[in-house]
Amino acid sequence: MRSKQTKKRQVQPDIILKSKTITKLVNIVMLHGKKSIAESIVYSSLDKLNDDRKESLRIFEQAVKNVTPKQEVRSRRIGGATYQVPYPVRHDRGEALALKWIVEVARKKQGKAMDEFLKDEIMNAYNNMGDAIRKRDDVHKMAESNKAFSHFRL
Repeated sequence: MRSKQTKKRQVQPDIILKSKTITKLVNIVMLHGKKSIAESIVYSSLDKLNDDRKESLRIFEQAVKNVTPKQEVRSRRIGGATYQVPYPVRHDRGEALALKWIVEVARKKQGKAMDEFLKDEIMNAYNNMGDAIRKRDDVHKMAESNKAFSHFRL
């Protein structure tokens, strides 16, 4: 028997741009509880995107929308065999995956400051290119190739 569902915690919008997505990005960038450092990285990368903060927020939100996957695969065990079953992605999970992929790609790179890499990856995602977009395409390709197992979905 499963335990009761936990309530989804609501994130407070950030102070400067009043966006919940920016707060989620700061929380993903944050390492070892150093939130002020994460905020400075995120805000400096947004400032480098465009001089106007509203425009840079629009670019960032469009980049996240471009990276957000529509489908993903989950493993389901049926009759001793494990199948990769495609499932549609809920909006909040898709946004979380997109933010995680953008930060993951920026962290992998070496040579410059993190805010530069984050800015580059956001611009690449805005222009529908880069490693985060490739990751989304791989997830979609995997879901498409396993479409035959979609009848195992509950």
